[in-house]
Amino acid sequence: MAEELNLHSLKPAQPRKDRKRVGRGMGSGKGRYSGRGIKGQKSRSGSHYMPAGFEGGQMPIDMRLPKLRGNTSADAMPIGPFRTSTQPVNLRDLEARFEAGAEVTPETLVSARLIKNTKIDIKILGSGELTKKLSVSAHGFSKTAKEKIEAAGGTVSWLRGEPVEKKPKRSKAKAPVANDEADIDVEGQVAEEATDGADEAPAE
Repeated sequence: MAEELNLHSLKPAQPRKDRKRVGRGMGSGKGRYSGRGIKGQKSRSGSHYMPAGFEGGQMPIDMRLPKLRGNTSADAMPIGPFRTSTQPVNLRDLEARFEAGAEVTPETLVSARLIKNTKIDIKILGSGELTKKLSVSAHGFSKTAKEKIEAAGGTVSWLRGEPVEKKPKRSKAKAPVANDEADIDVEGQVAEEATDGADEAPAE
C-alpha cells in the first residue's frame, strides 16, 4: 500500500547529499590530508589548473613529433600556410542545369544552386559527360574537364590566368671524367718502366 502523502512525509525525489567539507579536523572523515594524499602535484593548491595539452611534465607531443621540411613553401600547396581550397563542380551538373550555348560563371553557378557563394574559388572537374556547347569561366579546370568542354565545342576561361606548367627540377649531374688521357699516361709509364728496367739490367 502506497504511503499517504502528508506535509510531514514530503521528501525530494533525489536524496540530498551533503557537500564535502574539508579541513574540519581529524573527526570529519576527511581529516589530516583532506582527501588529497600526502605529496605530489594533486596535493598542491591550484594543481588542477593545467594548461591545455599539459602532459604531467613529460615532453609534449608537439615537441616529440618530427618537424618535416617543405610544408611551409609556396610550392607545397595545398599544405602549409599557403594552402588553398576550392569548390568542386562536375560536368554532369553543368549538363543537367544549363542549356546549350549558356555562359557558365560563378554567379550563374550560385543561381543554379551548384555552389553556395563566390567567396571560394571554383574548380571544374571532369566527372560525367558533357554534350552541350558551354562557355565556362572558373578559377581552375582539371585536364579531363578541359578536354571534354572543348570537345563539345565549348570554351574555357581561367579567371586567375591559365597556370604555367613548371619544369621539373634537374639535379646537376657531374660531367663524366674522360679516361682516355689517363689510360694513355698509365700505358706510357708502364712502357717507360719496362725500358728503364731493360737498360739497368746487369751485363753478364
